[in-house]
Amino acid sequence: MAIHYHPSGEEPPPGTRWEHITPPASAAAALARELPAAVTVAADLAAPDAAARLLNAVEDQLGRVDVLVNNAAHCESPDTIDTLTADSLQRHFQINAIAPSLLTAEFARRAHGRPALCVVNISTDAARCFAGQIGYGTSKAALEAFTRAAALDLAASGIRVNTVAPGPIQTGWISDSDIGRVGAMIPLGRVGEPGDIADAVVFLASHQARWITGQTLQVAGGHAL
Repeated sequence: MAIHYHPSGEEPPPGTRWEHITPPASAAAALARELPAAVTVAADLAAPDAAARLLNAVEDQLGRVDVLVNNAAHCESPDTIDTLTADSLQRHFQINAIAPSLLTAEFARRAHGRPALCVVNISTDAARCFAGQIGYGTSKAALEAFTRAAALDLAASGIRVNTVAPGPIQTGWISDSDIGRVGAMIPLGRVGEPGDIADAVVFLASHQARWITGQTLQVAGGHAL
């Protein structure tokens, strides 16, 4: 397994706040130590040649890639219609839609006829339209559209492409005082945990999902149905 991380923590422009977390290299290394034969690979996914360089680095250490999980994301605030700028849209779409599209294309070019390859993209229930998430939601909606289009294009090559769309997941951004309120908004009565999403990704990457492609699996406890 290869774990990607961003090599630097870029500061947001004035008046903008990053709503995503950029773990440092040490966090990626700590995770790699918990997994058998895992390695870490640094890459800035906004760079035009990031897809080729990232896959080259992984192949040099581990060999051919069988499963690609596009989990990196960009989210910032404010992200409303009245604060929308070309730069904010570019930042969202570059990481949330363009980078995973280019990674999938590069992954497919290296398939060389190997069977049972797959891509799992990570979207969000905000792709269905949430107030105050214009750039984030529309860029993730574009990723879901790409999933369907790529699934059709790559089906003849035996490459499956699917998406997991999480609901509210506690990765540290929900305060202790708010977690009960957020959980009450979800039909199954709790916020999600990272393991809920990981299990869905493992399923879509497994033999059990061998006849599933082009789908977006909502993993949200009934949120945003």
